[in-house]
Amino acid sequence: MTDEPTASHVVLTGGTGYIGRAVLAHLLTSGHRVTAIVRSQASAQVVDEAGATPLVGDLFDSAWLAEQLRGADALVHTAAGSDADDARLNDAVIAAALEAFAGTEKPFVHTGGIWTYGANSAITEDSPADPPAITAWRVAGEEKVLTSGLRASVVRPGIVYGHGGGIAAMALVGAPRDAEGRRVLVGSGEQHWTTVHVEDLADLYVRVLEQAPGGQAYLGVAGASPTVRELGEALGPVVAGSGLEAVERFGAPFAEALLLDQQAVGNRGAELGWTPSHPTLVELLAAGYPADR
Repeated sequence: MTDEPTASHVVLTGGTGYIGRAVLAHLLTSGHRVTAIVRSQASAQVVDEAGATPLVGDLFDSAWLAEQLRGADALVHTAAGSDADDARLNDAVIAAALEAFAGTEKPFVHTGGIWTYGANSAITEDSPADPPAITAWRVAGEEKVLTSGLRASVVRPGIVYGHGGGIAAMALVGAPRDAEGRRVLVGSGEQHWTTVHVEDLADLYVRVLEQAPGGQAYLGVAGASPTVRELGEALGPVVAGSGLEAVERFGAPFAEALLLDQQAVGNRGAELGWTPSHPTLVELLAAGYPADR
């Protein structure tokens, strides 16, 4: 593990996304110069106003991306495709990074996800993969990153919340109501979700970028794994839903993931000095899930 940050010019994908916006802000605050690859002039304006240098380009073009990376010091990949394109996008970005950074010590931080572990009440970084269909494609790419021999790492976020956004806004705050005005839970509500505030998660990305030796995955979880019922009740009266209702609301692949019972504790982040400090999701929901927290 390096003692001092080695990256100065960081290429960031997904800089206008929920996670990527927070990562961009933390990179800039930490003194890094950021080139944010975006897909449109509108997105270019967003990252420019945030303090990054925008670069409009096609992440599916692996050869083009590799050429951009050769002139940079590091890559942080937080971008997502759109449904069926996710796997192809990640394959292209991984291929570009491994080609451009071969034979160097340049860090590459790739994004995974907690759902890849499947239903598990004691998830650690070393737990086996057991992904639902929606994330099964992640496993091969992450293995390629971690076994590349490069200074490449994977961050696997839990269910990300904060600033009034994320799954919490859609599945909890915006949940349908029954005839008595009670929010309908995702399934029975007895399943646990393992969670992380987006600002704490962004801090982990920067620490992994600056310090991680490569070849390891890091759980982006804050240690709080409330049940969906506890989360819903923080907002007010609730009623149990069902698996069928969840499928009708979210579609089968997404519903399967939201119904997973997961509890997790990340160990490796602490080795980098990562100490999540933001309010829990239960606390923020009880406060009305404000956009400024």
